[in-house]
Amino acid sequence: KSGGECGHQAQRSPDRYLSDWWMQSAYLDSRMPVAMYTSPGVVLPKMHFQDRQGQMRFAAKLIAGVLDFKSMIDSETLPVEYLGGKPLCMDQYYQVLTSCRIPGPKRDVVMNYAIGKTPPSHITVVHNFQFFVLDVYNSDGSPLTVDQIYVQLEKIWNSSLQTNKEPVGILTSNHRNTWGKAYNNLIKDKTNKESVRAIQKSIFTVCLDAPMPRVSDEMYHNKVAAQMLHGGGSRWNSGNRWFDKTLQFIVGEDGSCGLTYEHAPAEGPPIVFLVDHVVDYMKRTEMVRTPMIPLPMPQKLRFNIPPEIKKDIEKAKQNMNIMAHELDVRVLNFTHYGRKFPKSHKMSPDAFIQMALQLAYYRMYQTCCPTYESASLRMFRLGRTEAVRSTTTESLQFTKAMDDPSKHKAALLEKAIKVHREHTHMAIHGQGIERHMLGLKMMAIEDLTSLPEIFMDTSFAVAAHFNLYTSQVGSKTDCVMCFGPMVPDGYGICYNPMDDHINFAVTAFNSCEETNAMKLSQFLEDSLLDMKTLLEQVSKTQ
Repeated sequence: KSGGECGHQAQRSPDRYLSDWWMQSAYLDSRMPVAMYTSPGVVLPKMHFQDRQGQMRFAAKLIAGVLDFKSMIDSETLPVEYLGGKPLCMDQYYQVLTSCRIPGPKRDVVMNYAIGKTPPSHITVVHNFQFFVLDVYNSDGSPLTVDQIYVQLEKIWNSSLQTNKEPVGILTSNHRNTWGKAYNNLIKDKTNKESVRAIQKSIFTVCLDAPMPRVSDEMYHNKVAAQMLHGGGSRWNSGNRWFDKTLQFIVGEDGSCGLTYEHAPAEGPPIVFLVDHVVDYMKRTEMVRTPMIPLPMPQKLRFNIPPEIKKDIEKAKQNMNIMAHELDVRVLNFTHYGRKFPKSHKMSPDAFIQMALQLAYYRMYQTCCPTYESASLRMFRLGRTEAVRSTTTESLQFTKAMDDPSKHKAALLEKAIKVHREHTHMAIHGQGIERHMLGLKMMAIEDLTSLPEIFMDTSFAVAAHFNLYTSQVGSKTDCVMCFGPMVPDGYGICYNPMDDHINFAVTAFNSCEETNAMKLSQFLEDSLLDMKTLLEQVSKTQ
């Protein structure tokens, strides 16, 4: 494997054709901004600190937790995960740390700097739009203690109190072509180039956010989900990010915390697995006073901002504010029951939730729509995802029958769930159709043969217009992941089924008259309650 200073771009090999095509077509070729459009956010439970000392302590523990996880990556002792008794490919875990997306004129690339003789030993910390290099290892290779990290974060905080700095990071939130041009201008300057490289090569980024405007308790999770996705706009924390960085942990002064990640190198499950590890580590770890060897001052990254770049920053600010205003995010904490309930009726919790989504959509629109649920292909080497199409003849029969008193609804629900399970089983075992079609299309493009007619057919475009874009990202931590819709008139829905409750995040665009995230969330809650009532009634009569 090549590497060293320049980092490493994955080389094409026969077993990664599809992974590469998928990464290009789904992410790297896309010219839409990564913030909101492809990068998910994760909302962690609210922490009980309300001041900067609490924020620093939490951030120091979090950093130590990620370094603890990294030690398993570095020593290759990360336990292999299994699904249905089969081992899963662990490659994605090796792509999330010390990597970064880099804008290109037509296509971006992802660089992994962990591969090489001298892997980086620093993270980047950003506060008040100012970036710092924080070395997190001692000269003997041991990681800094929580106490040492805390001291370093204090130094960073105290040397970035001024809030009038140019938010260079906001450039990364722009349309990829616009950012690509600005990027090339920015790195013409030697100082800027060195600063950008330091961010790109860092193990991960920690964003110490300014407090967001106070909101009511019921609006709190919606607000934090938006903060994780885009930072809340240029007045707040959108400039306190480097959106190309694979992993950015976000810690607010007001107890809000979570992360956002650039989606090209990995899916949600490896990310939340890392989160579970970090949260568990933080529970176990107390700050231990360590003998203080004086540590060097973390280096502040300098940027020279000529008028042209200043103009780019202003444009990026305007664009981000439009985007932040455009996204409606609703977090639904469904507390009536969790995955234990469908299990008690011998039903798959995931299929059950998918049918509730189908029912909610049908009740709101009196029709069904193309629905995408991502399924893991990690049973295969370098596998990424396949799509399960949740809308089936059986799901439609169920949703139509649900509000018709004369129908045998429970039997139809059972049948719809059974079909969904079969489709999921096919998808995870490589028997889905979406990636197969992608492969055929990409082969035709690469071979310069004419594109098969099916790809020009209107029905193909209609079938691929996913108004419901959904994903289950389960974790031990009581968190929820969120992402934007796939299409302008659609919804993005992510859910984490816990034993006795379910966390949902529903997003839609405000500019679309037809969609309304709050309304769909309400329909979803009602559907889940009605489906429970239905099964309980059937149990009573049996």
